[in-house]
Amino acid sequence: MEKKDFEAWLDNISITFLSLTDLQKNETLDHLISLSGAVQLRHLSNNLEILLKRDFLKLLPLELSFYLLKWLDPQTLLTCCLVSKQWNKVISACTEVWQTACKNLGWQIDDSVQDPLYWKKVYLKAILRMKQLKDHEAFETSSLIGHSARVYALYYKDGLLCTGSDDLSAKLWDVSTGQCIYGIQTHTCAAVKFDEQKLVTGSFDNTVACWEWSSGAKTQHFRGHTGAVFSVDYNDELDILVSGSADFTVKVWALSTGTCLNTLTGHTEWVTKVVLQKCKVKSLMHSPGDYILLSADKYEIKIWPIGREINCKCLKTLSVSEDRSISLQPSLHFDGKYIVCSSALGLYQWDFASYNILRVIKPPDFSNVSLLGFGEIFALLFDNRYLYIMDLRTEKLISRWPLPEYRKSKRGSSFLAGEMSWLNGLNGQNDMGLVFATSMPDHSIHLVLWKEH
Repeated sequence: MEKKDFEAWLDNISITFLSLTDLQKNETLDHLISLSGAVQLRHLSNNLEILLKRDFLKLLPLELSFYLLKWLDPQTLLTCCLVSKQWNKVISACTEVWQTACKNLGWQIDDSVQDPLYWKKVYLKAILRMKQLKDHEAFETSSLIGHSARVYALYYKDGLLCTGSDDLSAKLWDVSTGQCIYGIQTHTCAAVKFDEQKLVTGSFDNTVACWEWSSGAKTQHFRGHTGAVFSVDYNDELDILVSGSADFTVKVWALSTGTCLNTLTGHTEWVTKVVLQKCKVKSLMHSPGDYILLSADKYEIKIWPIGREINCKCLKTLSVSEDRSISLQPSLHFDGKYIVCSSALGLYQWDFASYNILRVIKPPDFSNVSLLGFGEIFALLFDNRYLYIMDLRTEKLISRWPLPEYRKSKRGSSFLAGEMSWLNGLNGQNDMGLVFATSMPDHSIHLVLWKEH
């Protein structure tokens, strides 16, 4: 057929084909395919490949590609990265996708970092760490050996662990190396807290003492309690030290002089925990920046205003049971916004602005679980057998780690949490160092540490 005649025929056929129904078009194509030879079928196959498999990521504007990618889960995106170099480049460049993926895993997001490759790498690191947690393989253990009698007091700060013992000594350990940095002679320690220069100890001899690390000298002695001192806290800015005792009282001292400024009464059980903290919320009773003292016994938490004026009255008393049938666990969390403690009924979280209970978290089948640490994303808990990590967004336990037969203490001072920042969200940097420490019957200290990536 001549070219001119063929073109006229093709135009006529095209007009007729467009007027057909979809069913008639399909039948026409089927008939033409049945009449085609190998050359025509190969031509058809090659052209269909191009027509049907359009590379939409290559053809679409980048903004539309990012919008579509946001609907895919991270694992699918990682698979898509293997399609081609172009796909890998586009998918890896979608910052929001990887930030969201990290956030869903409980990772902290720094919006100022806009490098998409950084967030993709963070996500890959996060996937590995979360898999280790799920498989109960994220931690390792170690021991500190050096005391010759029971270790009753523990305090952790910035990679250093302080231990106080019945062997009349306190030791400061570098957790990363297991080396003892300082060892000084003290009294029997029931509570310890330290900074770079000094160590403050509460004792079974009913006193509080302040010691100098470098020389081991006692620089201050606080006398006045008539029972063992189970908890201490202090603030250099206020020049105040607070102590909780088995004599049912909390005493407020001048840190520099050792003078007792006030004795706070009202507890009817041993005061096993005192916490001195800045308030971060406003209410009718306090403002942001005010110093607040929390003191806890077996059944109650009392809230006191502490500042330049020492003569204070209790602002509020919190409890989980009006008839005192349920006791509180010794650990107490207060960050200036929320108060959290645990009991046999579960974890209780109070809003510090209103003192209302925000929620009660009841881990299934874990009536003896105690609180170690509480953050925005995770909580660290433990019982007689395991250390647990709970995702507070779902209130589900996501990991556990076996614990040895540690030395039991109703006061709770013989175990503590280590690094706490990761409870507000992991970031690939804060999942290192000490997770948990407890004293053992053989006078050693058992450590649970993050495994390195």
